Amino acid sequence: MAAAPLLVWLALQPGARILRAFSTAVSPTTVSRKPNPRAIERTTRSERPLRRKALPPRTEKMAVDQDWPSVYPVAAPFKPSAVPLPVRMGYPVKRGVPMAKEGNLELLKIPNFLHLTPVAIKKHCEALKDFCTEWPAALDSDEKCEEHFPVEIDTADYVSSGPSIRNPKARAVTLRVKLSSLNLDDHAKKKLIKLVGERYCKTTNVLTIKTDRCPLKRQNYDYAVYLLTVLYHESWKTEEWEKNKTEADMEEYIWTNSSSEKNILETLLQIKAAENHPEVNKEELFGTKEVEDYRKAVISLKNEGESENTLSQYKESVKRLLNLA
Repeated sequence: MAAAPLLVWLALQPGARILRAFSTAVSPTTVSRKPNPRAIERTTRSERPLRRKALPPRTEKMAVDQDWPSVYPVAAPFKPSAVPLPVRMGYPVKRGVPMAKEGNLELLKIPNFLHLTPVAIKKHCEALKDFCTEWPAALDSDEKCEEHFPVEIDTADYVSSGPSIRNPKARAVTLRVKLSSLNLDDHAKKKLIKLVGERYCKTTNVLTIKTDRCPLKRQNYDYAVYLLTVLYHESWKTEEWEKNKTEADMEEYIWTNSSSEKNILETLLQIKAAENHPEVNKEELFGTKEVEDYRKAVISLKNEGESENTLSQYKESVKRLLNLA
């Protein structure tokens, strides 16, 4: 009897309907059951999809006379399936041979020139002909090229395996020019040679300027041209102290107005006066072959230094000059 009033009281409470709804939502009858994996029928081997067989490498299907630039049109890493060559690379293990090209990582590390074969280069040149001009007919010799283009620029590019494609040595620029192609007088030429020092080769008469201070090749080229321009204009300047140069300060021995010229003139005049020929003038004395040989021997001795050859020439010229031979 006491249970009936209790059920009525619970039904009248506000949370009773919520509990009933919640219990209905989580009822086991409403939960979807997962299929049992064991209940799934297993497929037979005949019903499984077949794996695709690996195709033979491309090298086995290549023709002997194929168009190689079509295989390697541009720079690309090494492809073992596209190179019909038995290339091997790597350290030989256990006195064997280096690794083959298949799966060889060493061949992928280095750059290759498979895209720059002679046939590919010839095709590139044929394609570039439409954008090129004909070689000038007037420049038919090296001498004419040096005359019209006296400045020569040398640069170098490097291909190396490393973390960067840039090589520090590629920034160096070498400029060469002959001093005979520059508009220089005697004073300017001697001063320029003094300024450049060992960069001038006396044998070839070539001035060489090498620049590698700047990080880029173009910057070093501009710097080399700048140095040549500065040297040219500085050599034409005449400072005040240059006017006070003596014979000992000269870069090379000059015969004109030298002490040797004055001494030989006085000696020859005394000899002619003793021979009763006082009317002989300076031009007649210096025009003789003996005086000319003596002049060359003195200049060679002063500029080249004392050697067996220069001393012998000087000795023979003095003998002929004084009629002692």
